[in-house]
Amino acid sequence: MDWTLEVVVLPVGDIDAAIAFYRDKVGFVLDHDTTNEHMHVVQLTPPGSGCSIVFGDLPSQRQMEPGSMRGLQLVVADAQAARRELVDRGVECDEIMVFSPEDGGTFFGFADPDGNAWAVQELKVRGEKPLIPIEYRGRFGA
Repeated sequence: MDWTLEVVVLPVGDIDAAIAFYRDKVGFVLDHDTTNEHMHVVQLTPPGSGCSIVFGDLPSQRQMEPGSMRGLQLVVADAQAARRELVDRGVECDEIMVFSPEDGGTFFGFADPDGNAWAVQELKVRGEKPLIPIEYRGRFGA
């Protein structure tokens, strides 16, 4: 049986500011933004990912303090290019650190306006062999 991680609840203080940050600055795809008299829930997906982030104002989504999420990790084929893209969009990023010369040993980080912290790892193999094949991208939020 496959067990896939497809959604991570992210604690944010301002839903609209979080949408603007993740969609406009980081470049995640806005899958849905649902508002009614009972809730406001948003889902965004990093391009090429099978896992999305969700935030909103449902009670279960408000159990964590905004900004309390640490250690979320994104993977890119080229850390230099990814960092440059984020900085060009106005995201403050840490300097790139190389912990090991092997593929997978290069990282940088950034945080959202609430302080939720992300690590970005370079895996060059993702440029050759993405987790989500190109033909499936754009379907189901991937």
